[in-house]
Formats: sequence, structure tokens, C-alpha cells
Amino acid sequence: MIHAELVFVPMPAKGHLVSMVEMAKLLVDRDPASMLPMDSHTNSLATSVATTRIRFINLPLENVDAKSFSHKSFAHFIEINKPRVKQAVAKLADLPGSTGTLAGFVLDMLCTTMIDLADEFGVPSYVFFASSAAFLGLMLHLQSLQDEHRVDIIEFKDSAGELDFLSFTNPLPSKLLPSLFLTNELVRPSLEHARRIRATRAIIINTFDELEPHAVRSLADLGAPAVYLVGPILNLTGETKKKADDSGEDNGNRLRRCVGSFDEDQVKEMARALERSGHRFLRSLRQPRPKGKVEILSDYMDPVEVLPEGFLDRMAGLGKVIGWAPQVAVLAQSGIGGFVSRCGWNSILESIWFGVVVATWPLYAEQQFHAFELVVELGLAVEIRMDCGRDSWMESDVVVIVVATADEIEGRIKNLMEGEEAGERRKKVKEVSEKSRKALAEGGSSYFVFRPFD
Repeated sequence: MIHAELVFVPMPAKGHLVSMVEMAKLLVDRDPASMLPMDSHTNSLATSVATTRIRFINLPLENVDAKSFSHKSFAHFIEINKPRVKQAVAKLADLPGSTGTLAGFVLDMLCTTMIDLADEFGVPSYVFFASSAAFLGLMLHLQSLQDEHRVDIIEFKDSAGELDFLSFTNPLPSKLLPSLFLTNELVRPSLEHARRIRATRAIIINTFDELEPHAVRSLADLGAPAVYLVGPILNLTGETKKKADDSGEDNGNRLRRCVGSFDEDQVKEMARALERSGHRFLRSLRQPRPKGKVEILSDYMDPVEVLPEGFLDRMAGLGKVIGWAPQVAVLAQSGIGGFVSRCGWNSILESIWFGVVVATWPLYAEQQFHAFELVVELGLAVEIRMDCGRDSWMESDVVVIVVATADEIEGRIKNLMEGEEAGERRKKVKEVSEKSRKALAEGGSSYFVFRPFD
């Protein structure tokens, strides 16, 4: 039997790759697919995918250190690997187990220049957008401002003004625009992604209609091609326990989990705030990422060196400081009452799935934008900070400074955990959590909602 075969080209970053694999697993119930990852996570993912209908064709990197990519070098990396992807696709029909004809390319949102290859093979291209519908709307809006209205996007940098665009009902402070739109080196390729996305057959977005109804409806007016919502696409293999009904649990018994990497001064301020708050906590503490690099964070050999003197002794029985944490497994526990998050889109979807309220503390990329969407636009989170300095991934000359004091953080923790407002917010998040699960269930808004490959 002959099937149509899809080629998936993910971005070489684990957060993007994992969500694309999970989405592909849903699609291959209908048609086989080939995955062409260009990074080092392939082997473990291929082993974890219990299906013979996805073939992982690894394209090993040559003369490139994948752990030291900067955003500035990524576009060049994609370009130099185009011939290798083209060669691999041309050989697909000759591979053992091949049962189909090439039907199309499914490309990561940051691999849009690969559309050229789809055109060469005479097949359609689709974009898998691993971020929010609202962020897609922002990209399309900014691209339209520059191309059609001759607005210099970089002029928004350090502006005290606000930006109105269709995907939000609230104006977005210009200071919360992602750095990739505000630097000379990055704005051109970033807006080019938006132009390319407009030229695809369809956009597959990792969101669900009940979470972002306004943003989703706005995309047609922004000139987007067909849109298919397939979220929340999650990798729940780390889930160790189903989320329990917490309606009768005392908030004082809930844990507050904090993840991220900060400099030593900020780590100490955060520790003082945790101690003063009196709430139980689990603190995942990682070393800061080297400036200008995207390499994986590492644990401290001994966290005592960056914590206030005697902190661990005083917090014994109340809180715990660890290194890397299995985020999904932690969020699945019924005792988690709040999650301090950098606001990556995958983390947001995981928090919503398990009904955990987020306290926003974005660090880079579009995380500030997501924080604003959660807090102001959707009312599903509480802010610790949304206006951190420029991130070290995008701008290597940034000096990281203390952005929040212990007093400020303590107040936000109490806002997250205590009082009537916190209870109402928790109830609202739980309602959206239930909707996220229904969206993926049979008959739900994301259940086989799209048929772009027919």
C-alpha cells in the first residue's frame, strides 16, 4: 500500500524538537513520516518513540558546535545544511521500509528557508509553530508594519510607548517586545521568517482554541494562511502521577517551584525572599548560561557557594535546593501550588495541563511576551517580573544585574499563594486545565481538527 510521506525538519534545540516529535506521532497514525533532525538529541528521542512509522534520519553536524550556537549564527547554520537535507530527502525512496511518495515538508518556525527545498521537490510546505498564536500574530504584525507601512521596527527599542495589534485586546508595552525584533543583526531574519510563513500551505500551532480564542481569530485578518490548532502538544513521559483534585488542600501545604539561571546576587535575593515568605519550596538552581551561548545549563558543584550563609540549614524541612529537575514529574504532583517560570511556551502548556498557577520571570527570546499574555491578556498568572534586561542569548554584551529585590519577590510570592485573589486565579487555571485535556480528547477542538495533507 502506498502512503504519502512527510518530511519533518526541526530546529536543533531540544524544546522545539521534542514538541515536533510529539506532533508527528499524532500525524503518523494516518501516514508515515521521516524526521531529519540536525542535532544531538536524536538517538534518545528515536528510542523513546514506540512506532515504526517515524524514521529518524540523523544529519550529524560537521565543524559546528551545536552547544555554542548563538541566534546570530543559526540562520547561517540552516543555510549550509540545506544541501545535506536535500540529499537526504532525495534518497528517502531508496531507504528500507519506504512505502510512500513525498507529500510535503513540515518545518520548524525557525527553519522557514527550507521552503526552498520543498519548492524544488514540487511539494507543499507547512510550518510547525512551537509558540503561541498571539506570538505568531505579533510576528505578522511587525512584518506588515515594516514592509507595508515603512516602520523601522528597531525604533521600538527602549521606547516607553505601547503597541496595539490585533492578537491582543490590551496594548503591549514596547519594552516587552522580544529582542530578536530590536537588534540590527536579528530583525531582518526574524521578519523574513514571517514573510516565509505567509507563503506556506498552512501553519500548525501548538495551542488550543479555548486558551487563545481572540488571538486565533485575529490571524486571518493578519494575512495568515490556513491555521490548524493541535495543542497542547506535550511530552509527558516524565509524568509519575496524575494530577489530583486539590480543591480541599490547604495552600500552606503547597510547594512553590522555582527554575532558572541567574547571577549570584539575584540568587541570594531570591533565597531571602523564599525564606521570608514562610512557604514550602523546591528550588532548581542552575549555573548561568555563558553570554552569547545556548549551551545546556549545568548544576552547581555545591549550591552553598551562591546561597546566603546558613540558608540550607535554616530551610531544612521547609524547602529544598536541587540542580536539574524533571519538570513534568514535579508539576504533576498535587502539592504544587505555584511555578516560577521563565515562560517558555512548552512550560506554559505543561503548567496549564496540570492546573498549576505560574509566576512569571522571563529571561530571553519571546518569554517576556508570553509573560504579558499570561498575566494581562489571559489572567492566568501572577507577575514577578516581566521587564528583565536584554537576554544574554540574543546580545552577548549584556551585563546581568539584579532585577528584583527580596522584598519585591516576597510580595509576589504571597500574591501567588495567599488570599482570595490567589484562590480565584487557581480556580481559573484549573478550568483552563480541564479544557486543555478536553481539547485533545476525542471530539475536542484539537482532535484531528486539521487535514492539511489530504
